[in-house]
Amino acid sequence: MTAELQHGHPWPLGVHWDGHGLNIAVFSAHAQRIDFCIFDEAGHRELRRLTLPARTHDVWHGYLPGAAPGLVYGLRAHGPWRPERGLRFNAHKLLLDPYARELVGRFEWRAEHFAADALHGADMDLRDNAAHALKARVVEAHHERHEHGSERRPHVPAEQTVIYELHVKGFTQRHPGVPEALRGSFAGLASDAAIAHFKQLGATTLCLLPVQQHLDERRLVGLGLVNYWGYNTIAFFCPDAGLASGAGGASVREEFRAMVARLHGHGLEVVLDVVYNHSAESDEHGPTLSLRGLDNASYYRLPHDHKAAYENHTGCGNTLDLRQPRTLQLVLDSLRYWAGELGVDGFRFDLAPVLGRGDHGFDARAPFFTALAQDPLLSRLKMIAEPWDVGPGGYQLGAFPGGWLEWNDRFRDTLRAFWVEGHGTRGEFVQRLMGSSDIFQPRQRAPAESVNFVVAHDGFTLADLVRYAARHNEANGENNRDGHGHNHSANFGVEGASDDAAVNAVRGRVMRALLASTLLAQGTPMLCAGDELGRTQGGNNNAYCQDNEISWLDWANADADLLAFTRRALALRRQALPFANRWYDGLPDRHGVADVTWLRVDGSELHGDEWRRPDGRVFGCLIGRPGAGCTPLLLLVNGEPGDIDFMLPAGAWQALLDSAQPRGEAHWQGAGDALYPLPGRSLVLLAAPGHGIEL
Repeated sequence: MTAELQHGHPWPLGVHWDGHGLNIAVFSAHAQRIDFCIFDEAGHRELRRLTLPARTHDVWHGYLPGAAPGLVYGLRAHGPWRPERGLRFNAHKLLLDPYARELVGRFEWRAEHFAADALHGADMDLRDNAAHALKARVVEAHHERHEHGSERRPHVPAEQTVIYELHVKGFTQRHPGVPEALRGSFAGLASDAAIAHFKQLGATTLCLLPVQQHLDERRLVGLGLVNYWGYNTIAFFCPDAGLASGAGGASVREEFRAMVARLHGHGLEVVLDVVYNHSAESDEHGPTLSLRGLDNASYYRLPHDHKAAYENHTGCGNTLDLRQPRTLQLVLDSLRYWAGELGVDGFRFDLAPVLGRGDHGFDARAPFFTALAQDPLLSRLKMIAEPWDVGPGGYQLGAFPGGWLEWNDRFRDTLRAFWVEGHGTRGEFVQRLMGSSDIFQPRQRAPAESVNFVVAHDGFTLADLVRYAARHNEANGENNRDGHGHNHSANFGVEGASDDAAVNAVRGRVMRALLASTLLAQGTPMLCAGDELGRTQGGNNNAYCQDNEISWLDWANADADLLAFTRRALALRRQALPFANRWYDGLPDRHGVADVTWLRVDGSELHGDEWRRPDGRVFGCLIGRPGAGCTPLLLLVNGEPGDIDFMLPAGAWQALLDSAQPRGEAHWQGAGDALYPLPGRSLVLLAAPGHGIEL
């Protein structure tokens, strides 16, 4: 390795080995100098400091001949310290390369990480943080897989997709079938036992809570807690080292890549929950670790009239500015890396409206969406939006570009109100059942673009939704003030766990009705890991900081009946596809058969204002042209607590699923204008003869 840097190239950004040396390229529009700092293998001692010799279009670059993978480095940026102008350069702070592929060191909260003097906030802090800062290690690049490997992706069609949201550690940590050495890790998620559960359940697409390297907030560390969920990214290209087992000597990247490949081999897609709306550097009182020190004014959205502060559309202190081309490039390069080199099948974007915010609010034609749409790799993947942020005009359900899937909180709240609280009309319920046509159809969107869920990682578990009328978040250290206060939940007579058989029977029936409605509705269903097992968090509806038994799935006490019910409902969806991925209009086809007909209890058709009656919570849905098969299906819904006899349409019918039964099994058969004994708080699916469905 020579002592001097050559000019090198301004691309690609980051530090890359070409077989002969390292090309170094760092963006900063406002810096006056960038230093490349080389450390020993452990990252403890700075060995050399080299100034990047060239600048091309705001990219500082150089080339280090003879250097190779394994080199440990950090960056220092020289420039003005003018916070009032949005400039926060402080060369006393070692900075992490935003394009780092592997990290060295373990982050600890120390005063040296703050660029501003703690006592005099406008002054620069002169202490050097290099001894305790995170560094990057150069890695050997793998050829991106999208040139030759796209055919190995499962590419599950939208109408067949079943999303299963999980935390890598939470799913595997207490699973008895996962080898102990692999629990809590990527390798554990690719174990035989984990894959068997996914396949037997009927999931097609795993959505992993954030796996990019993140930091635990200072406040949490002070409370003895951690950021378990991981929505606080510091390194956008690095898999979380805390989720790697190190089995067989594999690096974190290698273990992650192997996990994806093995899941693909079993037909399972891998979607990542990603956080490109903010970084772990927090607000103006936060640390200077990477982007803030390299070019604060370019990477973050700053108020025009107060550039010492930050626009906070995320609730996390700062907001990345995707109006800036190089910030947009950072996000796109990161996405391509995870998809191309590591092989993932899509992304779920946290607080997604931030990514489309221009100067005047959200725009579905923003550069981010345009860039994705034309990208030859990313445009073929699943893109899922959490369609709200906390800024002005932040609620954007239904407003994302065509082809995007969107978390549908209207579905969640409507189903909870209908089944748990006993409120709401059948009209609102049916809108959600039919793909939320009132939201998506007027915008020329497809039904599958509605992600239907009643439970996600954020909030009560399914079991807690029917056990607790109020949150119980005392363990989070905020005096039970955190988490949503209005959850459409109920305890049905007893707060928390109960040994009352009658109470538990009602709770079980409501849980199964919620599951059945979600899994059979038009749209893309999403399950939260453990809900099929009846998992509880003890009433904690904001367990983001609980890396313990509160969050880890309790396999030993799994509800076998509920698991069997969930498998049965998903098998029905897979075989029958009650609703095709098209909008239904109720009009007859050339054979005189309507695609869908809505029925009263007496078997006659529902019309007009009856949909909006608050006392009308029982109905039938005759699906004349289901999405699969050639025979009609009949869905009966009873949102009232009492049983009722429902007059069936003419013809023979066989019950396939009864949510009133613990395992969903149904043995009823009838012919002619028969009365079906429809249990209270239940959903029943029937089919005409010749359906060919095997359960």
